[in-house]
Amino acid sequence: MLLLPALAALGFATECQTSKPAATTTAPAAPAPPAAAKEKTYSYETTPNDPLNARIYHLDNGLTVYLSDYKNAPRIQTYVAVRAGSKNDPAAATGLAHYLEHMVFKGTSKLGTKDWSKEKPELDKIEALYETYRGQRNDPAARKRTYHQIDSISGVAARYAVPNEYDKLMGSLGSKGSNAHTSNEETVYQEDIPSNQLEKWAAVQSERFTEMVPRLFHTELEAVYEEKNRGLDSDFNKEFETLNAALYPTHPYGTQTTIGTIEHLQNPSITEIKKYFGEYYVPNNVALCLSGDLDYDQTIRLIDKYFGAWQKKPVPVFNAPVEQPIAAPITKEVVGPQAENVMVGYRFAGKATRDGLRLRMLDKILTNGQAGLFDLDLNQQQKVLQASTFTDLNDDYSTHILFGTPRQGQSLEAVQALMLAEVEKVKQGQFPDWLIPAVINNEKLQRTKDYESNLARASAFYESFIERISWADYVKQLEDFGTITKAEIVQFANDHYGANYVTIFKRTGKDPNTVKVVKPAITPVPANRDAASAYYTEVSKLPSTELQPVFVDYKKDIQTAEVKPGLPLYYTKNTENGLFSLFYAIDLGTNNDPRLDVATDYLQYLGTGQYSAAQLQQEFYKLGCSFAVSSGQDRVLISLSGLDSNLEPALRLFEQLLNNPRPDAGALKNQVAGILKQRQDAKLNKGVILNAAMLNYVKYGPRNPFTDIVSEAALKALKPEQLTAILKKLPTYQHRVLYYGPRPIDGTVAVLKAEHRTPAKLTPDPATKDFVEQPLKDRKVYWADYNMVQAEILFLTKGDLYDKGLVPTVSLYNEYFGGGMGSIVFQDLRESKALAYSASSRYSSADKLGRSNYIVSYIGTQSDKLPEAMTGMESLLTDMPMAEANLQIAKQSIRNSIATDRITHEGILLSYERARRLGLDYDVRRDVYEQTAKMSFDDLRKFQAAKVKGQNQVVLVIGSKDRLNFKELAKYGTVQQLTLKELFGY
Repeated sequence: MLLLPALAALGFATECQTSKPAATTTAPAAPAPPAAAKEKTYSYETTPNDPLNARIYHLDNGLTVYLSDYKNAPRIQTYVAVRAGSKNDPAAATGLAHYLEHMVFKGTSKLGTKDWSKEKPELDKIEALYETYRGQRNDPAARKRTYHQIDSISGVAARYAVPNEYDKLMGSLGSKGSNAHTSNEETVYQEDIPSNQLEKWAAVQSERFTEMVPRLFHTELEAVYEEKNRGLDSDFNKEFETLNAALYPTHPYGTQTTIGTIEHLQNPSITEIKKYFGEYYVPNNVALCLSGDLDYDQTIRLIDKYFGAWQKKPVPVFNAPVEQPIAAPITKEVVGPQAENVMVGYRFAGKATRDGLRLRMLDKILTNGQAGLFDLDLNQQQKVLQASTFTDLNDDYSTHILFGTPRQGQSLEAVQALMLAEVEKVKQGQFPDWLIPAVINNEKLQRTKDYESNLARASAFYESFIERISWADYVKQLEDFGTITKAEIVQFANDHYGANYVTIFKRTGKDPNTVKVVKPAITPVPANRDAASAYYTEVSKLPSTELQPVFVDYKKDIQTAEVKPGLPLYYTKNTENGLFSLFYAIDLGTNNDPRLDVATDYLQYLGTGQYSAAQLQQEFYKLGCSFAVSSGQDRVLISLSGLDSNLEPALRLFEQLLNNPRPDAGALKNQVAGILKQRQDAKLNKGVILNAAMLNYVKYGPRNPFTDIVSEAALKALKPEQLTAILKKLPTYQHRVLYYGPRPIDGTVAVLKAEHRTPAKLTPDPATKDFVEQPLKDRKVYWADYNMVQAEILFLTKGDLYDKGLVPTVSLYNEYFGGGMGSIVFQDLRESKALAYSASSRYSSADKLGRSNYIVSYIGTQSDKLPEAMTGMESLLTDMPMAEANLQIAKQSIRNSIATDRITHEGILLSYERARRLGLDYDVRRDVYEQTAKMSFDDLRKFQAAKVKGQNQVVLVIGSKDRLNFKELAKYGTVQQLTLKELFGY
């Protein structure tokens, strides 16, 4: 391979090697079979100093394959990345790339069909009718007739379809995280598969990426409508779209959105989607990115076997429109029901440039979570409620965003001015010289931590591919990042941060331009649950080795010692890298004292006798370490993590802070004002209203863990010394120390003995306090008013107290009934009836012994579909459909998942913490693995009849009072509105 002169001069070469067949041992007299001598070899590239030890292959058809062998578990994270996203959408058919992403899950002429010869003619008719439908925009009556035909013929075509067969197949393999995403530059499909299922994965992926069939098109289109409506209900989404439209008036980044316009969604073209698929879904425009427990040689041979025949084609060239400079600040406003904020955006060159690296560095100088200018000058000094910066990095242009929320009585303009003033500090070089080296070191640390995950490793591969840079250059980016100087950043800031920004003021109010995608009349299509294509059967028979599960053995995987009498250490060794995680776990929480929540948050604003609060954060950042203190209802978890080589100085600093926090009256006054503003903002957040306020109200009544907070009067009366006294007392209670890191256990004990300050005798933890759970015997419908396009509904049923004996049955029930895209609930409510974008149901086990389990069923749907959606969910909960094929898939999924899951790293210690809360001293997954394999429909029927069917449900609804159907809601019980005052307690 010829080296680019610049790379050669740097001594940074990309090596070409050859992948050879695995060696075999044979008797001397037996010659190797002729076929073995002719077995194909594969050239690949590697990169010096590559932390992933990756091999990059290029098949003859142009397909790029990234492989990394990382054996932390017998699983492989896979991505199929296509260099085509929403910027490649035709201007007259926006949303096309995203809708195509949905279609790729529908199968092919072999996968997902019972009889292709009968299905295809019907699909052809539907395609032609959609072209007619698009041309009837000005004739509503004709459109209605055409859509009726589409709906009618879709019902005929659906008789031959096997809905969700791809999802079922992946589920049977034990795949997890089956999903995809579309953005500006890319469409990426992901699966996390057991390593023994690699051939089946390759067979299925090659099938679905070489052919796409627009099966069940109109019901899936309705799901996309729902996705659009969810976006219309998101103020942040509208704000971000407005920002991009102003920054990019010419480029598709701003002129069109990934989800598409309502007009285009309601006038789709199957013909255009097929054309797009044929142009962009070609091997020379695609990469397979795999990281996990794999054999390089065997894997590339399998991939070539299944993908090698895929024909390459020329790919359309995207000519990026050139944006004109922004000469003066642009200001826009967005109005919506959620909390107010301000967003400021600057436009830059694409990410694969030196400016892209400079932008990343400048972003970290402003916000890095600990020692950035925004972190210390704005957040820690509490000049705003919250401020941060983030980047949106793309191929043609990138965006730098400043984001801030105001304190009570503070104008958005004032927040904007404070954020811009921090940017001015960078332009003037008003940041410490050590900050850039510290950013570089922390980036290396974060990269090391990230690469403990196959998901992050494989993600890096597809980012390199989409970015169109070699893996060698991608790896070298971190080295290049380390060469950035302060003078360079100051110059960069002065050159690029002027009056060339866009500001979006997000005001709280009713949006006068609220629209929604109107639902068409859709006839449900058959689910065909027990059907299977011949291809499904064929793939299922492909050979795979059986993998055995490895369960955590808490007695073997965790070593124990005593730091001092009554203070246990639970230890797991890190043999992979130089990072540590240290925890102090204390069994008390906000149920004992609601002030704990205030006190633990107060800690971030405090210094010690030696350091101010800002200096303390800076010292931790220099050491590559960070701390956190979180308080739950019944547990406080204090954590410290980072570079183990700096454990001693970091722990010394941390102990100084815990044992000698310096009271700060000004910080407390600002914190209290901030808490009160956050409480007001919480009332504007529909997710908090439904999933926290309403759920707690129904479970526990008006006084519940959510409303059990320090009152406004008590907050204002708090003294700094009261909170510091609470903090100082934490290490004096009985607690456990958990350590995951590279140093030996005796060395860990020695450090803790020297640095962890505790009294000679620890104070027993106070008695546990729990709120009394309500019986939920009355038929009730609670609703809260919120200005939104959709409605969101929860069905809630109280179950039994936690019982480990139920866990295997519950696991199978959840997997079969309401777990994922292959579940009964998803198939019925979304795939068959198109009633919801998101629908799920789960028998949720308690997180602590003595607490109740709950059945929680969720639907997010258009308000005008609420009656059908609720009826659909109620029907499924009452009479669970029995599909033998789905049951077998659920059992296979559980078995394959558990056999290949591995609890590793600090996860072993945290798993033990979860187990002890449930009274367990072993890995309960063992029971699930051993028992579900023997279960039948009789077991599920008995569970359904005893625990689900006929159980009283309390219904929770959030939606706009102008759109909700109260007559329909009354069918489910007495309807009662809950005011925000009732829900929040203030």
